[in-house]
Amino acid sequence: MRVLAALSGGVDSAVAAARAVDAGHDVVGVHMALSRTRDQFRTGSRGCCSIEDAGDARRAADVLGIPYYVWDLSERFEETVVADFLSEYAAGRTPNPCVRCNEHIKFATLLDKALALGFDAVCTGHYARVEHRDGTPELHRARDAAKDQSYVLAVMGPDRLARSMFPLGDVASKEETRREAAARGLAVSAKPDSYDICFVADGDTQGFLRDRLGSRPGDVVDTTGAVVGQHDGAYAYTVGQRRGLALGRPAPDGRPRYVLQVEPVRNRVVVGPADELAVGVVHADRAVWYDEGARAGAAVGSQAQRQVQVQVRAHGAPVAGVVEAAAAAAAAAVPVVPGTSGPDEREDRSSVRVRLVEPLSGVAPGQSLVLYDGTRVLGQATVTATERPGAPALAPARVTGAGA
Repeated sequence: MRVLAALSGGVDSAVAAARAVDAGHDVVGVHMALSRTRDQFRTGSRGCCSIEDAGDARRAADVLGIPYYVWDLSERFEETVVADFLSEYAAGRTPNPCVRCNEHIKFATLLDKALALGFDAVCTGHYARVEHRDGTPELHRARDAAKDQSYVLAVMGPDRLARSMFPLGDVASKEETRREAAARGLAVSAKPDSYDICFVADGDTQGFLRDRLGSRPGDVVDTTGAVVGQHDGAYAYTVGQRRGLALGRPAPDGRPRYVLQVEPVRNRVVVGPADELAVGVVHADRAVWYDEGARAGAAVGSQAQRQVQVQVRAHGAPVAGVVEAAAAAAAAAVPVVPGTSGPDEREDRSSVRVRLVEPLSGVAPGQSLVLYDGTRVLGQATVTATERPGAPALAPARVTGAGA
């Protein structure tokens, strides 16, 4: 096969490309230039799109003896991933930019361009496995649970999965990858992992949001509505957050307080005790399905229910749940909040409602909800609302536009 190997400049993508070469594929390496300030050097490897990374990717391609190109996708990255990041925070939600990058860049823009150029598949250094059952591709967790990235890949969908290769899915550990890189003479064998958000070079997410969205002072209130502190922008807070609240008044019972809700329209942050973060039902939309049984359980009017494991964070532990008919979710998941601009395009997408067997804590609108059956991914959706056990749905306020 003709394979386009995405070379980030790190050890994982380099070894993945090497394995594709070993498998006999006709491999071409490409580095995606995503930053608009690529003249900036970073210490170590915080992100994955600096000029240092492009140089490391070129040297890896030279060692492997494969052609190498740099594709400037910075404009597309800014228009999709960064814009979504800003608009989601402005709307009181908590996005995962790695999920959106996989959706819009690596397995949309990159893959579509690769197919247009005559390539058969895209190869990346993600830790996940693709298995085939009756000719249908299935996305599974990686052998190394600590490095598993199926959570952030689930958004790609089965059609794009069929054109994707993850050669590191069966690697036992990251150390094994590093040893293999060293044995192959790849200089990136000891390069630190990338971390945090790649387009926030200094790691200061709140500062990045403040620079882009501006200062918007407002109140921090408790569940009674009493003002207990001030903030410089509700967009900088997320459900479940404890640190950095700078509350002026302690709780009457002395217990720590956490962010329970972000209200962008009223520009308020609501805080309260940890037990009020418990979630018994999760509503989500923009669903992507890999399993017809799970899809059928979420269909409007369906009586079918599917037992699943539910994961709402990239490195979170899955909990048991049941996929229920989306009819209830469609009615309750995203009610229009007075004073907002009304429904947005998310409400036109397929929805899913999942009842949890055991409550989860601190589930925030905007997070990715991934459903598993053992190691297999069944579906993915974006959280829109949650319900506390025995309480009505709690939905985020609706805001349109990054500057709204």
